[in-house]
Amino acid sequence: MTFGQSYLTHMKCLENVGMLRIDEVEVNGVKVVPMELLAKLLPDPASLGARTVGLTNIGCVIEGIKGGKRKKVYIYNTCDHQTCYKETGAQAVSYTTGVPAMIGAKMILEGKWSGKGVYNMENFDAMPFMEELNKQGLPWKIIEMQPDETYEVKENDEK
Repeated sequence: MTFGQSYLTHMKCLENVGMLRIDEVEVNGVKVVPMELLAKLLPDPASLGARTVGLTNIGCVIEGIKGGKRKKVYIYNTCDHQTCYKETGAQAVSYTTGVPAMIGAKMILEGKWSGKGVYNMENFDAMPFMEELNKQGLPWKIIEMQPDETYEVKENDEK
């Protein structure tokens, strides 16, 4: 997951002034957890959907050896905040967080993923999950890359 420079600058500023701390500090005789105070001061996430615009971009650059040759791909999906909000009443970040979790549960319930013990989703066959992403409104794309190449997705790449 990547964030814009403005977001990163704000987060660094909050970190520098101690607002991201999760331990209690005493303020005028009252114990306060800075991160909890910050959460109370920020807008309710549910109120952000109507005014959030743009696309999410969630992806992975995967590099390795396949068939004896080096290979590098960028696999990603995008989701439009306003389209998502009109359909679900939530911003795309909520959708792109909840849908994969639902798909994971579906894979287990349908017996496509199983095993005894604790597993990461990476331990299971990815294709049923990826196929379900397409069905549930989070279609993905693959960009073939050279092993030493970087790639920046631009908004018009999606259209």
